[in-house]
Amino acid sequence: MIPALTAAAALLSACGPGTDASKADEPSTKVTVTPSAGTKSAKLGSRISVRADGGKLTSVEVKTDKGDKVAGRLAGDGTSWTSDGKVAPQTTYTVHTKAKSAKGKESSGTSDFTTQQADKVNKLTNTPGGGQTVGTGMPVSILFDHPIAKDRRAEIEKALTVTTQPKVQGAWGWVKDYSGKDRIDWRPKDYWPAGTKVSVKGALSGINSGTDGGWFARDYNFGFTIGKDRKAVIDVPSHTLTMYENGKDVGSIKGSAGSPEAPTRGGVHTVRSKNAAETMDSATIGYGDKWKLDSKWVTHMTASGTFLHSAPWNKSIGVENNSHGCFGMTTSDAKKIYDFLPIGATVEVKGTSSTAKTDVGNGLEVWQESWQQWQQRSALNH
Repeated sequence: MIPALTAAAALLSACGPGTDASKADEPSTKVTVTPSAGTKSAKLGSRISVRADGGKLTSVEVKTDKGDKVAGRLAGDGTSWTSDGKVAPQTTYTVHTKAKSAKGKESSGTSDFTTQQADKVNKLTNTPGGGQTVGTGMPVSILFDHPIAKDRRAEIEKALTVTTQPKVQGAWGWVKDYSGKDRIDWRPKDYWPAGTKVSVKGALSGINSGTDGGWFARDYNFGFTIGKDRKAVIDVPSHTLTMYENGKDVGSIKGSAGSPEAPTRGGVHTVRSKNAAETMDSATIGYGDKWKLDSKWVTHMTASGTFLHSAPWNKSIGVENNSHGCFGMTTSDAKKIYDFLPIGATVEVKGTSSTAKTDVGNGLEVWQESWQQWQQRSALNH
């Protein structure tokens, strides 16, 4: 005869192993990773997916062979996970998964695969550079190494995001750069407020830019700050450049704009670069070998050669407009303008006889168009 306590203990002992055995006998959740483990040339342009059968995913972690984490989303019912972006060329991915069956059995697994090598990789150059402080007219400008097919532009545009603090309205527009390369710029509807913080992200990794352009192999992330509200206005008939800060006139200088035969381009230009010293070569603007003149404090606007610069050889500064399209000044005044205007500041030219339309790609000329015209450059509007 077994004492009551011993019998109860025996009964509990009998029940315990029975439950554990049931759990142990239950099959683990089947987890399927696509592309499948061991693949050496996974197809480009696809996303990574993970599926759970007979349970739910509790954790999915994906890393590249460079140590970068791959972002993704778990479905609401926990049975699937999909990467946000597409796989990049010639990259090895490691997928770590954890799952739990309907009865609570936990399991884990690891899967590795490698993607195809791309015939051609497309890269980009961003302006401004990360961390720069620039003027209130500066667009975000992205120049591509290789062509972007028209049927690929919408997907690429969707992969690019601009976040600002404070919030600023703006839009992307496709541009043909003066170099002949494809470019996409983001400009605000109006000039940036001074002090704006700008963050740009491009989730481009694994996106195909077209037969001639190849694949993007990485994502991009950079930011910059808008500095002081400074701009200049050139009044051609009066041979005068006036400087403005926060909308207030802070001084004027005299100069010489383009002659009637070669008038200075009108409208609003953006300072694209600057050089402390430069040789003005007539051959670069279509005048053959007529001159080579050394100049200092050169502020570049158009890519085709509309500059603000010192012109010590010009004896008609403030009296006559006789340049070949630039605005020439004394060396000391050119230094003032060089120091006053940051890259990204605007220079408006008024009163010129020039009727030539400056193409947006001829520098950072996004302000040559109205907001309505600019919006039509978006691939998402077609």
